[in-house]
Amino acid sequence: MEENKNIPETAEEAVNQEKKEKKAHKQDKKLLAEIEELKAKIAESDDKYLRMAAEYDNFRRRSREEKDAIYETAMADTVKELLPIIDNLDRAAGYTEGDKILEGLVLISKATASVFEKLGVEEYGRPGETFDPNIHNAVFHIDDENYGEGEIVEVFQKGYKKGKHIIRFAMVKTAN
Repeated sequence: MEENKNIPETAEEAVNQEKKEKKAHKQDKKLLAEIEELKAKIAESDDKYLRMAAEYDNFRRRSREEKDAIYETAMADTVKELLPIIDNLDRAAGYTEGDKILEGLVLISKATASVFEKLGVEEYGRPGETFDPNIHNAVFHIDDENYGEGEIVEVFQKGYKKGKHIIRFAMVKTAN
């Protein structure tokens, strides 16, 4: 005869079994509550993650738009500074007298220097300076005892830089 282990033989065993079942039922309820709490925490974490990802995408988009706007604004400001020079060139083109043309060109040169100064652009590469291959481009070289070693003798094209950024290398003739 097969014995059924679930049926208590005595009243004491029945009471003990009932206590065990109540305890197991309480543990089950506790575990189910814990599972629901963990599910809620996971859902909250997922929501936080999705919000953070959306915020980051918005930040990247805004940063890109701001960068583009800064470039456009800087370009417009630079062109605005150059417009008086273009106006002066147009006026100079209308002159027929040599002295007036020369006077206009001198004024245009001064206006250009002023614009470059406002923009923080420095001009370099003058006769007498020492040759530096990092900022000068030597296209001619002469041997002449009247000049020092590596001295710039003639400038074919001025160099321009903004801070440490070289905009254009100076094209020069060097000596010795």
